Amino acid sequence: MNLPLFLANRVRNAPLGSFSATVTRVGIASVAIGLAVLIIAFGILFGFKRTIQQKIFAFGAHLQVIKFSNNVSYDAPPISLNAPAVARVRALPGVSHLQGVTQKAGILQAEDDLSGVVMKGVGPDYDWRLFRESLVAGTLPNFDSASTNGYSTQLLISRTIANQLNLTVGQSAILYFTGQTRPGEAPASPTGLRPRKMTITGIYETGLEEGDKTFVIGDRRLVQRLNNWGADSVGSFEIFVRDFTQLNATASAVLNQIPPEMRLIRVTDQYGTLFDWMVLLDRNTAVFLVLILFVACFNMGSVLLVLMMERTPMIGLMKALGSPNDLMRRLFVVVGLSIVAWGLLIGNTLGIGLCWLQDRYQLIPLDPKNYYMTYVPIAWDWPVIGLVNAAVVGLIALAMWVPTLIINRIDPVKALVFKK
Repeated sequence: MNLPLFLANRVRNAPLGSFSATVTRVGIASVAIGLAVLIIAFGILFGFKRTIQQKIFAFGAHLQVIKFSNNVSYDAPPISLNAPAVARVRALPGVSHLQGVTQKAGILQAEDDLSGVVMKGVGPDYDWRLFRESLVAGTLPNFDSASTNGYSTQLLISRTIANQLNLTVGQSAILYFTGQTRPGEAPASPTGLRPRKMTITGIYETGLEEGDKTFVIGDRRLVQRLNNWGADSVGSFEIFVRDFTQLNATASAVLNQIPPEMRLIRVTDQYGTLFDWMVLLDRNTAVFLVLILFVACFNMGSVLLVLMMERTPMIGLMKALGSPNDLMRRLFVVVGLSIVAWGLLIGNTLGIGLCWLQDRYQLIPLDPKNYYMTYVPIAWDWPVIGLVNAAVVGLIALAMWVPTLIINRIDPVKALVFKK
């Protein structure tokens, strides 16, 4: 027979109306609420970070390689996708995807309304997954087909630009560019602008204001034609890494593969303000979580002290019968762990249940102008939930072992007299 477990069952089964039963319920509640708050906090924290990062990656990717230039505009010198450096970078083990893109500033006109935009030209190697998640109307452009000019006129715009120009899916708009005309091309307008008639096929909304008010997505063959580039020329190539936590290591590997005339831009540098904000969010959350764990540990220590005070005569009797102090300490630790087990059961049910409700029904809305999203996001990271449970059990077990040291100072004679 396991004596500590047997005695723990006797101690735990206190009358419902007793003070120790009330304290036990308070202990279970403190563990349950603390664990539920931890699960919800981690779910929201990781949800915020992942959602914002995905919105950033839709415009900036993880890494971007461009040529050095004194030109500070969006027009970058061309890079050949057939260059040996591109093949070497694509073969790196830390790289999951590489895509060539072009960018060119322009003016989008719908009737009498104008908006300055940057057209991001993409090709068949472009990963549409991030924009597919942000699509709110219409469909994504299909650049497989081309007009008589050799490029597609389909255009994806943001809801911000669509509202500004009163555009809807299926309507046409004129996109004006600057630059010299190609041989045989119709002359530019008297203002020096080169107009192109585009068709709106889809509208996206990421909630990231900096990108939504600037970027439209079109066929990169249009930019190649405007810049008199070949079919394999792009302004930059974007790189997605397999593990974002290894971004710096992968960036170093990429730097070793590209020639000196090219430079590498990290997304953490390009959108430094947002990533600094996420670091600050991590720090604030860490302080908050430490406070929750401290309160839960303190409460469980207090619960054990109350239980030991009520069982002082029993402790004295057991010690008088020859029970070692270590046995008595293990007895009350087992009692405390049983309370923690009930707290874990209730806390996991409460925390995971509330996260599921928010993830399923978006019960808590947010202002996208301030938070870059329309509702509180939830990220399901089961290893983290498991680690949170393990940390709660481990820290509370250590916190409970300290109060049991008072058993060493209990005098059996005084404890038995205390009963009378």
